[in-house]
Order: sequence, then C-alpha cells, then structure tokens
Amino acid sequence: MNRTYNSLPADGAPTQHSFTSFHLLGTFFLEPDLRRFGTFTASRGVGAIEVNKKTCGENITKQVTMLLQNRAVFAIGLRMGSTRVMNGPLMDTARPSSDMSDFRKDFSQATRIAIITGAGVSAESGVPTFRGENEKWRKWMSQDLATPEAFSRTPSRVWEFFHYRRELVLSKKPSAVHLAIAECEARLRKQGRSVVVITQCIDDLHQQAGSKHVLRIHGSLLETRCMTCRHVTLNKRSPICPALKDKGSPDPDVADAQIPVDKLPRCKESKCHGLLRPNVVFFGETLDSHILTKVEKEMEICDLCMVVGTSSIVYPAAMFGPRIASRGVPVAEFNLSSTPKTEYFKYHFQGPCGTTLLPALAPHESEINN
Repeated sequence: MNRTYNSLPADGAPTQHSFTSFHLLGTFFLEPDLRRFGTFTASRGVGAIEVNKKTCGENITKQVTMLLQNRAVFAIGLRMGSTRVMNGPLMDTARPSSDMSDFRKDFSQATRIAIITGAGVSAESGVPTFRGENEKWRKWMSQDLATPEAFSRTPSRVWEFFHYRRELVLSKKPSAVHLAIAECEARLRKQGRSVVVITQCIDDLHQQAGSKHVLRIHGSLLETRCMTCRHVTLNKRSPICPALKDKGSPDPDVADAQIPVDKLPRCKESKCHGLLRPNVVFFGETLDSHILTKVEKEMEICDLCMVVGTSSIVYPAAMFGPRIASRGVPVAEFNLSSTPKTEYFKYHFQGPCGTTLLPALAPHESEINN
C-alpha cells in the first residue's frame, strides 16, 4: 500500500503551498520516523510525501528531506546499512520499560507473536557479527565485501570471505536462545497461538533448533544461486569447492588466493556450469518481494513483537519494529545496548539475549494453570 504524508499547521488544517514532494514506489516504513517531528499525520494515498516549508521551517524541512532521501531506497526493499541517527522531538517521550512482569502479562495475552532476530542471536552460538572487532575481514570492511560490485570485481576475494563464514556456521550449533524460540513456537502452537521468526541471520540455526515458521529476509549462507540460470540449491559441502579448501583466513597478513573464476563454485545444472554466488542479499540489493509480502502480512496481524539481538541500523529490517509499534502493539527489544529505535518501543531489556530472552519466553503461569 502507498501512503501520503502531509505537514499540518498548528490548527490542523492542511495548507496547499510551498510543498516539497518525494514520489516513492511500493511499501515503506516511514510513519515512526516522521512522528519524531510531531507535525506530520499519515493518510492512505497516492504514494507521495509532502513537506510544508512554511509550516515546518527550513531546519525541520531539511531534516525531513534528508530522512526521506535516506529512506527512499528502503521503499523498494533495498538492503542498506546506516549509522545515521536522526534527532528530534518525540510525540511520546516516555522511556521504554524494563519491567519483565509487565511484559509477561502482554506475552500471556498475545495470540500472534512476531520475533525479529538479528546477528546477536547467532552470536550466542559463536557466529561473529559484522560489527565491532569483526567489522573487518583482513583489511576490508565486511559490508564492502558483501556487495554485488565487489563480487563482480573480485569474485575470488568475496568467495574467500563467504567461505570463511560458511565454515564457521557449519561448525556451530543452536544456542539456548534458538532452542527457547523454537520451544515457544511449538508450545504456543498447541494452544492455538502462533510465533513467526523474521530473521536477518543468514545461517540455519533457527531451523536446526526446530523453528518451523521462519522468514529469512537476507537469504541463506548455506544456499547458492547460479549467476547464469538463477537456480538456487541447498549447499552444505565443506569446502564448497576444492580451490577454497583452507582458504578464507581473516588474518590481515594473509594475501588473496586469487582463485581463477573457473575454479570457483560452479553450477551443477545440466549444461550450465555458471558461476555460483551465495544466496544472500548483498548490501544494496533488493530483498525478495515474496518474503517482504509475507513479512508485511505478519506485521499487520501480530499483537506482540520482540526485537532480539539486532542493532537496528540495517534497513528495511530496522523499521519493522517501529512499524509494528505505530499500530499500538507492544514491542520489546532485547539487546546488549540501546539502539536508534529503542525509543519507539514499550519495553527494552538490556544484556545478552541468552540472559534476557529466556525468562521472557518461558511458560506463563496462565499456561501452567490451564
């Protein structure tokens, strides 16, 4: 669905002059960010966003213009990383609660729970994230390697990087967090309630743990896609090809293997032999529209959301929680620290999700009594 955002003067009557318009495509998640400015209302419309310069003033207009330009790519599902935090007045300045007993009351009453997971969940199993000390692989930023441009220029280097991550993932097992989420889903299913996992993680640890309803918005590291015939297949071979055996060390002193393209992973489909790539969404690529449609549906019907182990700076996933919160649905964030989206949520539980999430998902007394 598309929406129109119009600035309103103090008396609430929309004006018709000095508008800057941005025409966007598809579904986008802007309401929570625009609410920061306190002068915007949303209505279903023709897919334009309008900022009234006279009403808002040049400073606010510039901030909103920057926001909209930054968000425009998210409208069509582009995966982007961002460290920019917009500052501005909130409509509701109350701090998120850390009262677990209050959260548990909301949990006991919820019938459709959406759990949005990020790299912090995989980190509980020992899988390094793209952040902090693991931000670089050799001398390159991880986010600079996971791009279509990098794969086109230096497929050998990019395959070394992903081979290193594949081998790590293949050696890991689900953590207590993965198991708790899967157990919660199975338990609530017997009660006629549902749990969906919307994950940014590209490993298969949720599935290994037993989760059944998983939407992987960034693809799978353990799948490959042919650049020629587009065939996608599950691929857990280790090494994925002979030329990558013992390659991919993150040590900055290790030189690139510079493997010839014809020795990199190749398609096994009849008469194809095209170059394979990891079936993940590179930064700057469009997310799978079918997956996004399913995510949109889950966001519209859930009555409780949990945002677990994510820095909330990779879009469009960063806007899923705030989007749900804008409907008045309780959203709880479980993370090592606060994030740019913390202020939108009803709850924030700080610390390792292996510590904070387990009591949140445990059987509620109402379940035990019944």
